[in-house]
Amino acid sequence: MRRNDRAVTDPARIREIIDSCTCCRLGLCDEGRAYIVPLDFGYAEQDGRYTFYFHGAAEGRKIDLIRKNGWAAFEMDTGHELIRGPAACNHSARYQCVMGGGPVTLLEGREEKKAGLTAIMTHIAGQGPWEFDEAAVDKTQVIRLEAEELTCKVRA
Repeated sequence: MRRNDRAVTDPARIREIIDSCTCCRLGLCDEGRAYIVPLDFGYAEQDGRYTFYFHGAAEGRKIDLIRKNGWAAFEMDTGHELIRGPAACNHSARYQCVMGGGPVTLLEGREEKKAGLTAIMTHIAGQGPWEFDEAAVDKTQVIRLEAEELTCKVRA
């Protein structure tokens, strides 16, 4: 990170920023070209390590690229606000963002898929308990990204 003065390393603050984000962009590589998909997400954190969960159809470009590459980058942001300056080049913005990357896998077992879906529902809608229709779980693809890299940056 070029601007170390904007880096956030406090785990509680990082969780707070992740909690305030409503969308995570999953970045995949397709024959040397970026493919970015905005997704609902959920997460789990243990000992400073983050695991992110996403869901979608069981087939398509995103799924094909995950199978092919096994690695993805991610980005989420919130708190956007324009900071006006006296001239165009003096304008700036406030923001908070979290970025990183890691191995990405497609979950197969019903129970691990339910755990991922529970993380997503908890993040987007609050505490459950959440019940899932077994047939819907079987048709849904749940994706897990284990963040090996994670940075957090705030421009206040």
